[in-house]
Amino acid sequence: MSVMEFCRRARLAVAALLLGLPALVIAGPVPPIGFDLIEQRDRPGDHFTQGLFFDGERWWESSGQYGRSWLAEYTDPTARPVRRKWLAEDRFAEGMTVLGDRIYLLTYKAGELQLYGRKDMKPLGKRFYAGEGWGLTSDGRHLIMSNGSDTLTFRDPDTFAILRELQVHGDGEQWWLLNELEYAQGLVWANIFQDTRIIAIDPESGEVRGVMDIEELEPGSDHPDVVANGIAWDRERNGLWVTGKFWPRLYLIRPRGLGFDEPDSSDQPR
Repeated sequence: MSVMEFCRRARLAVAALLLGLPALVIAGPVPPIGFDLIEQRDRPGDHFTQGLFFDGERWWESSGQYGRSWLAEYTDPTARPVRRKWLAEDRFAEGMTVLGDRIYLLTYKAGELQLYGRKDMKPLGKRFYAGEGWGLTSDGRHLIMSNGSDTLTFRDPDTFAILRELQVHGDGEQWWLLNELEYAQGLVWANIFQDTRIIAIDPESGEVRGVMDIEELEPGSDHPDVVANGIAWDRERNGLWVTGKFWPRLYLIRPRGLGFDEPDSSDQPR
């Protein structure tokens, strides 16, 4: 998404509030979440990262922009990909996830979900949806999608039909612009577009259980597209890999709490 588009959305959001949307669900204060930095890895800084997934051995990443979008598989995210699939010039890659033997890739405005084989990245067909695609993850049974609003949509992994929708709420704040998603420790972790905060969302109630700010990891750039985006759960090392669009590094961090309180003794912060 461009900065111009972001500004347009912000104006629409303000206008919607002034016109009187339904009252926000008010919950208690959302606690801040600290984190420990476990590892960092340098990599090329030309990835417009939209989706990131790690299964303990292999990585998958989607990179956006028209005419430059791709889906790639890595054994080492700092090296050249093992496989890369370039999208058509009129398709803008967005969030992606892996479930079972399939890779699921959203497109921004085409309303098209692309399916690929996990083993070889061969195309397996398409599904279609209304509106925009932003972030995508899975709880192991359903696909969970964001579209830039404050709502998560749970979808059937075979048909991509809507199963339920969940409004994200907490602390009296309107949680607009939910972007890249990752399901970890029973919660949905979400980047917020043009924001360094990552929020942890209860997938049943929609309540924000915590807010983690990764501002200190930002590379320091005046480029408007250099924003935090990309979260991948490392189950074995009990942490989250995070990065951003055009970020030259990946970081493994361990949130303090919310299921991440028992680190492997071999993985002390450094």
